Amino acid sequence: MIIVHHLNNSRSQRILWLLEELGLDYEIKHYARDATTNLAPAELKAVHPLGKSPVVEADGQMLFESGAITDWIIRTHGGGRLAPQPGTSAHEDYLMWLHFAEGSAMTPFLLGLYTSRLGEAAAPLAPRISSEVAAHVGYFSGRLGSNDWLVDNQLSGADIMMSFIAEIAAMQGLGAHFPNVLAYAQRVQARAAWQAAAAKTEPYNFRLPG
Repeated sequence: MIIVHHLNNSRSQRILWLLEELGLDYEIKHYARDATTNLAPAELKAVHPLGKSPVVEADGQMLFESGAITDWIIRTHGGGRLAPQPGTSAHEDYLMWLHFAEGSAMTPFLLGLYTSRLGEAAAPLAPRISSEVAAHVGYFSGRLGSNDWLVDNQLSGADIMMSFIAEIAAMQGLGAHFPNVLAYAQRVQARAAWQAAAAKTEPYNFRLPG
């Protein structure tokens, strides 16, 4: 049995979507953010010392980091689905997106979130952060182009990982500048598997209108 330690309104939502796409049995252990601070509860530190989510328990292992979890689930339980054949150029592209989501794209969004709590003290940093957000979403938009999905126009773990970036970009109004990214986020959330995961974790603050 796969157990997902899931924090509400967090990046662990995409792990639940992945499990639903593969039709795997899993259990959710729910954790709620503090209503005042929006931080994860102390109980998560009993699962992982950094108190982060997602954490997955499976096969006697405790797995953390969304990219590593996505890779492990697809390799061990995917049955050839949701990843290009290893050794192909498409597989290398797929691996790049697995790492880009957290290694690059998420960083300017987090900087924006944290510095927003500083009020006017953050004003000197705001233009650079906005520029970096636009640059990363713009790169994503350019590589996606008119395709439905990122790698060989086939749904893959790359899309699982990048879905949260697309959702945040859409929620922050960047869809007006990058309409294909907005359409991508809408396409993700229209999938039956995404809807099934969301039904188990409502409310989800990154659900798009409509």
